[in-house]
Amino acid sequence: MLQDLDVTRVRALFLSDIHLGTKGCQAGHLLDFLKQYDADMVYLVGDIVDGWRLKSGWYWPQAHNDVVQKLLRKVRKGTRVIYIPGNHDEFLRDYVGSNFGGIELADQAIHETADGKRYLVIHGDQFDLVVRHARWLALLGDWAYTTALFINTYLNLVRRRMGLTYWSLSAWAKLKVKNAVNFISQFEEFLSSEAKRQDVDGVICGHIHHAALHDTFGIRYVNTGDWVESCTAVVEHYDGTLEIIRWLEGKSPMTQGRAEISQLAKQAA
Repeated sequence: MLQDLDVTRVRALFLSDIHLGTKGCQAGHLLDFLKQYDADMVYLVGDIVDGWRLKSGWYWPQAHNDVVQKLLRKVRKGTRVIYIPGNHDEFLRDYVGSNFGGIELADQAIHETADGKRYLVIHGDQFDLVVRHARWLALLGDWAYTTALFINTYLNLVRRRMGLTYWSLSAWAKLKVKNAVNFISQFEEFLSSEAKRQDVDGVICGHIHHAALHDTFGIRYVNTGDWVESCTAVVEHYDGTLEIIRWLEGKSPMTQGRAEISQLAKQAA
């Protein structure tokens, strides 16, 4: 009962790019987040399970199973969960319209907030020209990204011992490389245009691992971020306000380092 008093209740919760089945997945931090936040409705906005990585080698530690069980437990307690597959879990697109353990599968959804605003909820890979037309290049990029995450784990172990907070090498690189910055801007513009085409007030998406909330393109653009590097999510409060939750902000270096140490141990096993 005392535990329930510590839970933050929100109207809706949006999560994407968890990448269960990979060593980079921050499942420990996500479990802590899911214990803290409860919602009437949860949207899983793609790349929840990484089918690309699981095809090349099975990796499914207990913490990843715990995340799935935690979500199913929320369903049993009355939370509506809608799963919108992305490119890494595209195998689930064959089952759109089905229901697994109370979790509904949909290609996209329209979410109406408490203040009457309508949002297109979609993973967003459909508007990534590399994923659509050059799959081999997307796979190469995925390999490079995984390598950066591996380096990042060791780098942050050193930072933690120096009393410094978590820092993402791959996120820094994305914001420093001109082509990556241009790609993010184009992606946001494409998704905003699609939202306008569907005559809604905004779009909530994932895919590019870059949390954002702005009106740059004349419509509300919201990206949930990821649970590989930034550990971010989007929540809707009961007044209809949308907010990005940056779970690692304000956490001590020791707290941030626990999941990294655990991941390192598993990688070495």
